[in-house]
This record gives sequence, C-alpha cells and structure tokens, in this order.
Amino acid sequence: MKKINIVECKDYDYQEVIKSVYKCLDNIESLKTIKKHSKVLVKTNLLKKNRPEDGVTTHPYIVEGVVKYLQDMGCAVVIGDSPGGPFNDKILEGIYETTGMLDIQKRTNCQLNYDTSVKEIFNEEALILKNMKIVKAFDDVDYIISCAKLKTHAMMSYTGAVKNLFGVIPGVTKAEYHFKMNDLNHFANVLIDICQYVKPVFSIIDAIDCMEGDGPSSGDIRRVGLIMAGENPYLLDFIATKIVGIDPFIVPTITESLNRGLFEEDLKNNVIDGVDISSLNIKPFKLPQSSNINFVGGKVPKFVENFIIDSLRPIPIIRYDQCISCGICARNCPAKIIDMKSGKPIINTKKCIRCFCCHELCPKKAVDIKKHPVHRVIFRD
Repeated sequence: MKKINIVECKDYDYQEVIKSVYKCLDNIESLKTIKKHSKVLVKTNLLKKNRPEDGVTTHPYIVEGVVKYLQDMGCAVVIGDSPGGPFNDKILEGIYETTGMLDIQKRTNCQLNYDTSVKEIFNEEALILKNMKIVKAFDDVDYIISCAKLKTHAMMSYTGAVKNLFGVIPGVTKAEYHFKMNDLNHFANVLIDICQYVKPVFSIIDAIDCMEGDGPSSGDIRRVGLIMAGENPYLLDFIATKIVGIDPFIVPTITESLNRGLFEEDLKNNVIDGVDISSLNIKPFKLPQSSNINFVGGKVPKFVENFIIDSLRPIPIIRYDQCISCGICARNCPAKIIDMKSGKPIINTKKCIRCFCCHELCPKKAVDIKKHPVHRVIFRD
C-alpha cells in the first residue's frame, strides 16, 4: 500500500510554502531510507528560461522547501536539470538565474549542477531504452528527487512526476529519443524506462499554480493551491490528473505504467493523506489542442483507425507576427524539418513527427497547434 500526501497552499507566500512542503514530506516513508551525508539531486522542471511567475518551471519556493528539508536530514543537496536544447554552462547559468534557482543556492548554500558531461548506461530492466545516455552528475548522486510542475503537455497530454525525469537525459539527446521513439506509447515507455532506472526516492509536484491548455509552456496558468508528494511517481501522476479533471487514460505514461503493473488504480488500496480529494471542486483542465478522445476507436479496423488519426493529427504552425527569427525551433527540431533559409521558420508538416518541441521551446509563444477542419467530426475535444 502506497501513500500520497496532499497539502493545501493557496499561494506562493514564502513562509507558507516552506511550511507546507515540510508538512507534505513529513509522512513519506521512503525518506527514512536516506542516510545522513548522502548526496541528493533535486531534479526540477527547468524547461527553459522562464520566470517563476510564468508557470512553466517548478517554483523556487517549492524547490527550496525540499532542499531545506533534505539539509535538515544532513544531506548534501544539488539542484539540477537538463533543459531543452543545447546543454552547456552558459545556458545553465542563465536558466538558474531566471528561474530563481540561483537565489536558492545563495540562501541555502546548496549546489547547482554545472557538470554537463554524459555517461552511457545499460538499463537491463528497460522495456525499450536499454542503452541510455544520462547526465553523468545525475548518476553520481546517492538519491534523486523528482520536483515537478503540474502542467498539460502538447505531446503527452500531461506532465508531472514521471515526465519530469526526462530531464536527466542530456539536451540534444532528448531530441534524438523523440525522433527515434515518436510513437506515443513507445515514447511513454521510454519515459517509464528512465523513471525505473532513476528510481526517485520520492516525488513532489508543485500544483499551486499549474498550467492548462497548450502546455507545457504556452498554456494558461490555473491556481489549484496544492502541493502533493509520494513514493510512487506513477500513482502520484494518476491522482494528480484525477484532481484536475484530466482523464488519466488519455495520458500515455499513466496507461503504460498501469499496463506494466507499476501502480494500482484502485484508490482503496492506497492511502491519500491530508486533503480529501472528493471535497475538491476543481473545474476540469483544458487540454492541449493536440489532445483528443478518439470516437472511432474499436469501430473500424485498426489500420483504418491509424490512417484516420495520422491524417487528421494536429500540426504546429508559425505565427509570423510574433516570430523573432531566433531559430530555436529549427535547432531543436528532432526531425530536422524546419527550414530557416528565408530568415523565418518554415515547417515541412508532411514530415512532422508531432513531438511539438517547437511549440514547447519557443520563447515568444509564436508556435500554435492547428487542427484539421474535420477534426471535430472524428474526435471529442
């Protein structure tokens, strides 16, 4: 029987957040396995260079609460992530400063990771990703904590504790994995393989301000006012989606982890402490425009269903009135199908793998997701 702790925290008042994080972690059994003087990585969601109020990255006060809690246990704590795109000292420095991680380092004297060296590992338990490249510094610690942000996600519908750990993969390698495993279920299993290798000692989700709609970086901020934590990241994500009204069974990481027997969906076999989730009255989150519920599944032969879905899949389009020609979309496109020769990005949508990295990493929200005109006839949004 696994336990999930959920604590109310209405806003990002510094003292209230720190107190709430401590309350959320106090009953996590797996924390007892962490030995004094252990080196622990707090793996945050630092997708790109966003300010805390943008709702894109894990809020620094949540991260600081986790850092302080671990330091009180006698641990040496490192904050780190491998953001999307190139992975080097200069980029990390800018991201740490803008996202508030540098302030945490100054207040707590914890470390920020600047080691960008890569290590190749063999993951025998993996279903798909048996040979994996990982940020070496993240493999050299004793324990890893997943410190995530609750958001919708254009490719995976939802991102939380499990998807957050994709950031242990070096920046440019992430694009390689996107390209090679662009089928949603395959990619979900890659994310699960990574999570199974990392084995976070616990996971915590910043759900005070979340993101709905076209997440993980271009959606709308929604105040939910919760912090949630637990030992099992798959169960934690399952409960998080139910709380914000996202059908967990449209989230590939949840369905595939359930298929692999990594958690029990019957909440009677799990303990949820703190907030009574049945008393929460949260309006269901808006999904990304790329998400849908399939109306034709099981009603036509599978090859016909696959053809229809592939033909009608949403595509990324450029809003040229907002585009600044920075080229980030082209440099980070796993399929390398964005042409910048004219000075503006032109997407070859026929070869697009629908990973939506361009949409995710655009600093000006200049990439939209366009649906086929007959999309609503086939799908329920």
